[in-house]
Order: sequence, then structure tokens, then C-alpha cells
Amino acid sequence: MTTIFPATDKRDLADKVAQRFVALISEIQSGEGGAHDDGIARVVFTGGSSGIAVLEALASTDDAADVDWQRIEIFFGDERNLSLADAESNEGQARGALLDKLDIPAERIHGYGLSGGTDLNERADEYSAVINKVAPAGFDIHLLGLGDDGHINSLFPNHAGLDNEADVIAVTDSPKPPAERLSLGLSAVAHADRIWFLAAGRNKEDAVARLVSTAGPDKSCPATLVHGRIETLLFSDAIPAH
Repeated sequence: MTTIFPATDKRDLADKVAQRFVALISEIQSGEGGAHDDGIARVVFTGGSSGIAVLEALASTDDAADVDWQRIEIFFGDERNLSLADAESNEGQARGALLDKLDIPAERIHGYGLSGGTDLNERADEYSAVINKVAPAGFDIHLLGLGDDGHINSLFPNHAGLDNEADVIAVTDSPKPPAERLSLGLSAVAHADRIWFLAAGRNKEDAVARLVSTAGPDKSCPATLVHGRIETLLFSDAIPAH
């Protein structure tokens, strides 16, 4: 079941997510909490305008001081095969919005390490190994942007990647440019205690309606294929009227 958190606009959505993020991470870090029972939070950030808005909200709130940024492991849901300096790099945007403003040990930020000429299959195996070493019990939070076609990470409607059981998959034919990407697969997403969908904008109304319907899993809307082990939340300003 997906619990809905209505927002008035993207800024309101970002503020709501940031507030809940800080509260949960602080709770995990206050004792031996989290998926690994060690007080270290493992989170997956997402790109897209809503995902970056959340990071900007975290950077601007005083509550972020409640998080021990030394005790958090950061992963990314997907990445384009571009250099970190490219304006379209998810990690690059995340660093500009939040990460470079915080005192986070470099070894706790787990980027894909792509450069535009990277061997995607080799790097997918390497990133899978990092996940298995650092987050063997999975993630505490996976932030997931929701595409207007229902895609999540770089898992697109009816794409072959939806049938790939690997934790990290190489995408060489993305229907959205650039064609080459790496993405957490459905198996890795399924190992998240909490999945928080982010969907801002009227163009997301159809995807949101499909996500919250009772029709069940549908490969033509990949967001319907995943649920958090503890909770699945939707933060959106495009909630369909009842």
C-alpha cells in the first residue's frame, strides 16, 4: 500500500520530504537502528528536478544539523554515462545541491564513477560489489523520482531491464537520452526499507494515478513494481481527485 502525502507544489514537496528525512535519519543514528542495526543510515538519492529540490531543501534547513553526516552512506539510483562535471550528471547535481556543502567523508559517497567512456558492464559489477559490501542488508531510504511515463531510476516502461535480476544493470538503449546509463535494478530497489516516490508537476498526473490505483503491478508503469519493506510513500502535487 502506498501512503500519499499531498503537496501544494515542488517546494512544498521538497520541504516535506526533507523534514521527514531528517527525523528518520536522526532516529536511526540515535541508537543501533537502521536496516543494519548499527546506527549508520544507508540512503539512495535520485536525480530529476524533484530529487534535487529535496537535496536543496536539506541544504537550506537548520534541521539538517540534527543529522550526523559522518554516519551516513550515500548511493545513487542511477547515473548517465557522463563525467561528473557534466551538468546532467545526477551525482554532480547532488554534490552541487547538498553534498559538497557538508562534511561527509569521501568514502561514504558511492558514485558510479562514470566518465562517458566507461565500460558499463564492468562498472555495474563493481557497483554491485560496493552495495554488497557496504549495504548487504539493503537501504534505509530509497528516494525515487517518478517519470511522467511511470519510469523509476533508469528502468523504463516495458524495457528489458525490468527482467534483469542484477542489483545494478547497464542500460545501453535508454528511450530518454543519453542512451547509456547505469541503474539500480528492481532487485536492489526491493531491498529498501522505505521507498519514497517524488512526483511534482501536472505532467505527472497520469503516472501518479496509475501508481495509486488498485490495478496491481504493471511493467508499462515500472513504479507499480516496487514497494518498501516497511513503507511506501508518495509525495506529490499531482494527486488525482476522488
